[in-house]
Amino acid sequence: MKKDLARYRNIGIFAHVDAGKTTTTERILKLTGKIHKIGEVHEGAATTDFMEQEQERGITIQSAATSCFWKDHQLNVIDTPGHVDFTIEVYRSLKVLDGGIGVFCGSGGVEPQSETNWRYANDSKVARIIYVNKLDRTGADFFNVVKQVKDILKATPLVMVLPIGVETEFKGVVDLLTRKAWIWDDSGDPMNYTIEDVPADMVDDVEAYREQLIEKAVEQDDALMEKYLEGEELSIEEIKSCIRKGTHDMAFFPTYCGSSFKNKGVQLVLDAVVDYLPAPNEVKPQPEMDLEGHETGKFAIVDPDKPLRALAFKIMDDRYGALTFTRIYSGTLSKGMTVLNTATGKTERIGRLVEMHANDREEIESAQAGDIVAIVGMKNVQTGHTLCDPKDPATLEPMVFPDPVISIAVKPKQKGGDEKMIAALTRLVQEDPSFHVETDQDSGETIIKGMGELHLDIKVDILKRTYGVEVEVGKPQVAYRESITKMIQDSYTHKKQSGGSGQFGRIDYVIEPGEPGSGFQFESKVTGGSVPREYWPAVEKGFKQSIDKGVLAGFPCVDLKVSLTDGGYHPVDSSAIAFEIAAKAGYRQSIPKAGPQLLEPIMNVDVFTPEDNMGDVIGDLNRRRGIIKSQTKSLMGVRVKADIPLSEMFGYIGDLRTMTSGRGQFSMEFSHYAPCPNNIAEQVIKETKERELAMAK
Repeated sequence: MKKDLARYRNIGIFAHVDAGKTTTTERILKLTGKIHKIGEVHEGAATTDFMEQEQERGITIQSAATSCFWKDHQLNVIDTPGHVDFTIEVYRSLKVLDGGIGVFCGSGGVEPQSETNWRYANDSKVARIIYVNKLDRTGADFFNVVKQVKDILKATPLVMVLPIGVETEFKGVVDLLTRKAWIWDDSGDPMNYTIEDVPADMVDDVEAYREQLIEKAVEQDDALMEKYLEGEELSIEEIKSCIRKGTHDMAFFPTYCGSSFKNKGVQLVLDAVVDYLPAPNEVKPQPEMDLEGHETGKFAIVDPDKPLRALAFKIMDDRYGALTFTRIYSGTLSKGMTVLNTATGKTERIGRLVEMHANDREEIESAQAGDIVAIVGMKNVQTGHTLCDPKDPATLEPMVFPDPVISIAVKPKQKGGDEKMIAALTRLVQEDPSFHVETDQDSGETIIKGMGELHLDIKVDILKRTYGVEVEVGKPQVAYRESITKMIQDSYTHKKQSGGSGQFGRIDYVIEPGEPGSGFQFESKVTGGSVPREYWPAVEKGFKQSIDKGVLAGFPCVDLKVSLTDGGYHPVDSSAIAFEIAAKAGYRQSIPKAGPQLLEPIMNVDVFTPEDNMGDVIGDLNRRRGIIKSQTKSLMGVRVKADIPLSEMFGYIGDLRTMTSGRGQFSMEFSHYAPCPNNIAEQVIKETKERELAMAK
């Protein structure tokens, strides 16, 4: 049976830490759960104690996608974390969403992390509505947040409701379209509300804002605009159709307010999701690629009868086994079916399919285009892999994850805890593509790598709490890189003539610096067969394998180009292996002459500080070799953006809190690699060599 895709909404909720995203998600589940199970006895006015909800929240919020129902529409709600070290989570969730709710704190406004998330959502072209939460808080100001959305996010908020009362007096909202006031009592029950006329002292404001709303909306439809300008009254349905179009095109963002904790205002946000956010078949379809990663010009059309195209976007362990959360873009996925994983080239059979519901999970036989489901027990699927029809293979645009920039060594506190630790780390790697684990060849240490100190702190915490593995943690290490600054022409001959068949390979080559970010490039300019064509890949392989270890401190060497210009071979003694060895030796011989330099990761740092502490904060950033890019004042304080080497940012949160009496905040993300100053480079090289010597002993 084909589902009515128009009644589907795949949405995500994203926000800065502490803007109340989890509480909002939970209220949505509570409200929709009530609606979903009609006939349940109303629970009176008792409000659940907040900590109990914290305990309840264990499953609902962790499940990556949970389905609920509102006004005959199925909402698949995807939860995203707020903290910057996990923007990767936000990014991968945005890949599978059709629409979103951006939650902002009524007093904190547009905070650094909400800005990063907003930028990601713009890049992913996800339509959104805005919800200003915590209006019951001291210092909350809906209109100030609306202004910040314009100034900081450069977005156009479309104000849909006005708050009734502020801070402790906040009791409801006026819906501008219907000119009706929704007023909740203080029982804390979201169902205890009345719909009344607009309070007398708000009538003028309501009319003024309603006019602005309609004028902005009708810009989307010339015929309705003409009708409106001629003084005709537009119906609510006509206005809604304009708002829907403008929301889909991201011309503006319908803006609501409320207090999730006090259960006020959430219903109107749910109505807006249904009224204005796009259904799966209303968003631009995903481009398909062939198995080599080239666009084919075809698209994964949202249609259950088309070939299967699905993207695994999150892997989660739970008591039933590994759950692979999957968004189906086209086709149908059913139990017992065999699917091809384009990343591994292997097929897998679909065992069990489940749909997550607000408070339980339901086994299903099949799912189709537009659905978000979890597959139980997939073996080799990782985040970002495409599952498709083996008879008609294609891959969806893969997710690109940044390389980790920080690493620490970990070892279990308990004797013999290695196996348990490695098993737990393996699971964490499957769940989070920006988290890497490797074993140091020389020392045998287990190294974990991630996107920042907090990212690794949380992983260590999960090891302890979820898997019962306590670990000792080494000093954080920065992921430096090496590169070269000069072009060098060189030659190397590998020959071995002792007993048995000999080995011979001569290469003449040029090594030169590449463009930043270009990685490793190789080309052969050999003419006339001085190095036969079948040996070129061996030369490339020899150089490519060598760049993992730079000559200064053993960090990977990046951004260099090798050109094979000439050489020589022996009809009997030459072989691919001889040329590969020549290339490896040539690398060791030539790189020290090519002006090698150390590169360090530079982070985009975004700091919020109260104005009184601005001088201290900026002075401190300068001391950390920071380059200040901008300073923006707001009502709450000053935001400073800077580029700062990662090595200078360890322990920064503690220093910032001390300087700002706990009121400062910051977020950072990797920006680029840049040459390290000589004195720093010398120190890093010295420390690396000392560490290697200590390990050798």
